Amino acid sequence: MNDIIRLKDRDFELYIGEAAIVGAIERMAVEIERDMSGRDPLFVGILNGAYMFAAELMSKLSPSYELTFAAYSSYRGTQSEGKVKELLPVRGDTAGRTVILLEDVVDTGLTMQYVMSKLRESGATDVRLATMLLKPDALQCDLQPDYVGMEISNDFIVGFGLDYDGAGRSSRDIYKIIKHK
Repeated sequence: MNDIIRLKDRDFELYIGEAAIVGAIERMAVEIERDMSGRDPLFVGILNGAYMFAAELMSKLSPSYELTFAAYSSYRGTQSEGKVKELLPVRGDTAGRTVILLEDVVDTGLTMQYVMSKLRESGATDVRLATMLLKPDALQCDLQPDYVGMEISNDFIVGFGLDYDGAGRSSRDIYKIIKHK
């Protein structure tokens, strides 16, 4: 665990350690298992950022649950472009099922609002959202995730699947950008 890392042209400082992240995910797993008792949910990991979160969470849940992936994008660099692009649609039948989206971080909420609406329109009976991180101060819509690992400030972060132009995803810790004066 480094206190500061450099990715491309930016410096990042340690923000959340691996133990705290894994502890939050374990708590979420208990909540999800309780709520999904007797159901057959489809879990949808949102790529690329949620791959580590999805793997960690799914390892704590029943092995009978089905996992698939989808990809949407609204970011370039450190800024949201404001438009949601579907890069890889949800694979698997969602009609008549409970779908739980697994997202790395919810900031504006616009991407997840779009995806959840689309899934409901396609016939999912219940659409829920599990996010590793929530930035409540950045929300731009009325979105209330069902499962939240941690609430954090509105800083740009990397690690545990989150990236800066492709770099930093593999860190087991989360770092926030250092704003130089």
